[in-house]
Amino acid sequence: MNHQETLKELHQFAQAERTEYHIYHYLARREKDPHNRRTLEQLAEEEATHYKLILKESGVSAEPNKTKIFIYTLLARVLGLTFAIKLMENGEHGAVKNYSQFTEYPAIRDLARDEDAHEQKLIVLINEERLAYMGSVVLGLSDALVEFTGALAGFTFALRDTKLIALTGAITGIAAALSMASSEYLSSKSEDEGKHPLKAALYTGVAYVFTVAALVSPFALLSNVFVALGVMLAAALLLIAAFSFYYAVARGENFRRRFTEMACLSFGVAGVSFFIGYLLKTLTGIEA
Repeated sequence: MNHQETLKELHQFAQAERTEYHIYHYLARREKDPHNRRTLEQLAEEEATHYKLILKESGVSAEPNKTKIFIYTLLARVLGLTFAIKLMENGEHGAVKNYSQFTEYPAIRDLARDEDAHEQKLIVLINEERLAYMGSVVLGLSDALVEFTGALAGFTFALRDTKLIALTGAITGIAAALSMASSEYLSSKSEDEGKHPLKAALYTGVAYVFTVAALVSPFALLSNVFVALGVMLAAALLLIAAFSFYYAVARGENFRRRFTEMACLSFGVAGVSFFIGYLLKTLTGIEA
């Protein structure tokens, strides 16, 4: 790249480092857990050191991106530290690779060698309750998605009445949520994983109820049963995509594989259930 392009790239990298310093610094000040606070302070210190190095070696300075500071600090408060930080660092991976192109700035080039690995090691040290109970959330959400896309698809053809489907689905969903929460409570109590059984049950139950509410809502709000079914399936797909993205970022897993797996299971069960509803209605001759 020519000199002008190099300076432009350096400005972007300098701004990224300074922005992330402010994000980590802000999060550290708000963090109550002493261990997490120290980790965030270390990350902030690293970003400040990187920015100072870029400034010293190239003379390029930059103001922090206030929009990014707002977005990532908000994400950390709503969706958790680990998710927000990993999402931010994933966006920096391309920048880390590009540091090695600056052959005229050896110190900046060498920064790429250790930065990513060191920061990832520090991020792993963050202890966060919501990640410890991620398995319970997965259980509630995935079970509700698979079970209820199928159940509601079956009800659609068997009952043919949106209000009746919504009522039946809500009653079944609440009962299933209580059942799943109870099972998770007993499971967590019998396993030595450091999870509080009541909290694990609560995470499972809330995830289940939230999913049921999202899937039942189209039938409660719409009058055409097949339009409601289509909206429900679209809502299920969006939920699968959102959760798969969150899980993939927070756990460092492959988004496409998890999304495809959950989507195939949910929609496969929905298709089979729809067919069973049609078959039972035809064989019994019962009209709702």
